Amino acid sequence: MNAPLSATDSIQLTVENIGGIDHSSVSFSPGVTILAGRNATNRTSLLQALMAGLGSEDVSIKGDADESHVEMTAGGETYSRILTRANGGVYAEGDAYLDDLELADLFVFLLESNEARRAVELQEDLRELIMQPVDTVAIESEIEDLQAQRDDVERQLENLDSLQRELPTLEQRRQDLKQEIEDKGAELEATKEAIKDADQELSATRNQKDELNDALESFRDTRGDLEDTRHTLETERESIAALESELEELKGELGNLPETPMSSVDEVTGQLDELRSQREDFDDIANSLQRIIQFNEQMLDGTDSDVVSALRDEADDPTERLVDDQVVCWTCGSSVDSGSIEETLDRLRDLRSEKLQERREIQSKLNDLKTEKATYEEQQRQRTQLEARLDQVRSELETRHERAERLEDERERLEAEIDNLETEVETLQDETQSDLLDLHREANQIEFELGQRQNDLEQVSSEIDRIDEELEKRDNLKARREEISDEIADLRTRINQVESEAVEQFNEHMQTVLKILGYENLDRIWIERRQETVSEGPRTVEQSVFELHVIRSTTDGTIYEDTVEHLSESEREVTGLVFALAGYLTHDVYETCPFLLLDSIEAIDSDRIARLIDYVADFAEYVIVALLPEDAQALDDEYERLSAI
Repeated sequence: MNAPLSATDSIQLTVENIGGIDHSSVSFSPGVTILAGRNATNRTSLLQALMAGLGSEDVSIKGDADESHVEMTAGGETYSRILTRANGGVYAEGDAYLDDLELADLFVFLLESNEARRAVELQEDLRELIMQPVDTVAIESEIEDLQAQRDDVERQLENLDSLQRELPTLEQRRQDLKQEIEDKGAELEATKEAIKDADQELSATRNQKDELNDALESFRDTRGDLEDTRHTLETERESIAALESELEELKGELGNLPETPMSSVDEVTGQLDELRSQREDFDDIANSLQRIIQFNEQMLDGTDSDVVSALRDEADDPTERLVDDQVVCWTCGSSVDSGSIEETLDRLRDLRSEKLQERREIQSKLNDLKTEKATYEEQQRQRTQLEARLDQVRSELETRHERAERLEDERERLEAEIDNLETEVETLQDETQSDLLDLHREANQIEFELGQRQNDLEQVSSEIDRIDEELEKRDNLKARREEISDEIADLRTRINQVESEAVEQFNEHMQTVLKILGYENLDRIWIERRQETVSEGPRTVEQSVFELHVIRSTTDGTIYEDTVEHLSESEREVTGLVFALAGYLTHDVYETCPFLLLDSIEAIDSDRIARLIDYVADFAEYVIVALLPEDAQALDDEYERLSAI
């Protein structure tokens, strides 16, 4: 937990084995501290050490050491960290000043490799950087939950519409069943009357008649059991047919689904890792070329530096000094034509542009591979669901086949029993009673059919009642759908407001910083927020896009819009730095992290650097900036200076 710092608290920093530093102890007072010196004087290493004390792991351990150590005392608390190499990265143990590094990584540690500075030059997604510190993740997660709820409500309403369409058929079926029941009831009454008349004509004895009645009763009951078994068996077979049909459909869906073995996902993941590594390599190459180009531009412009003076002092031929187009080569010390150096610089600029273009192509491939990976993962998810359902259907089919076999056995047993009962009845009745058996058979069949229709009527009526009950939920579901849609719209409006406010503040702060720098032909740098359809896995969604615009003006006052890719190297550096500082001010980073670290700002001339440092010093309690000696001279003499590290 970071301790609060007062305006008089000094920062004590002890460093071992970071960058080019073997061992060093320094202190920073509140205000501006200037690390003045030439390149390779451990200024960046000291800034990395301070970053490590604050909590970063983006530091370089000294080449001949296995681990480094940083101890930082601030606000009466001491923070100690040990950094070691492991698996190609740097890992830290111990306590850090900052609990959360998100804001600091983006907008406090403004070294050359800073993500916010590089994003402008490489034309990457600015929205992600601007909105990263803003808590829109919770809102977006809530929107996704609400969308899932709305989809569920939509499915319920679609089901209700389907049920609504079934009602007329069910109502007609109910009316038909009522009529059939009425007809069967009348038919049964007529048959019973015929049985009664035939029964009165029997000439058998009373005992024979009772025995015959018992046999007829058993025959009727067994016949009823047989019909029930047949009906159950028929229902079971219909279920089997439906399951077999579903099984074939599932097999078809599974067959149509592209085969996506895990090796494909692993291969894409490996390609993603490889492309990310290549992207980092191109970043390193582009940054190195940028430094080379900037240094050579400064030397070619005749910047008053120790290097130029030393080379001029060593020139042997005074005549060469009088030739305007001859300069001393700062690599070998000989005189060369400035045009040759310009040509070399042009080739270096072209090479850097090529590397940046290749880097953008790699980024495009990365985006495509991310989409491909998401598609593979979705296919695997669908395959898993289909295979699980297939197993479930096969298991249910097996169970129903076993049940159907038992029913077939029961049906055969009952049919055999009925045959025996018929034989028994026939032996008990004489020729005058044959009609009576037929009548009983007919009555039994009518009673069975009547019972079936009554059961069907009960089921149809129950289904109609169930549908009516379900349809009563429609109004509530529609109201819930509207309510969810309103909630989603409110949340999206909230995100839009947050994004709009963030962009507005960014634009205001960028304009302020740019005004302080005072570039004559660089009038405005601003961000436009617009909506764009983008790919998100297998889906396309509407998403906000933040586009950077550069407004220029000519000497005659003509104002026109330019693009980042058309800016010079130094102008890109300035634009990236302006963007990063705007983030520092927009998100009020100084309220949670009282530090601001600046490095590699040689693209800005010394007077502008002085004005910029004076401005940011009003916000950050501790501004630590690495400068060349000639740039440091332009800053206020009251600022603390460190030259020996």
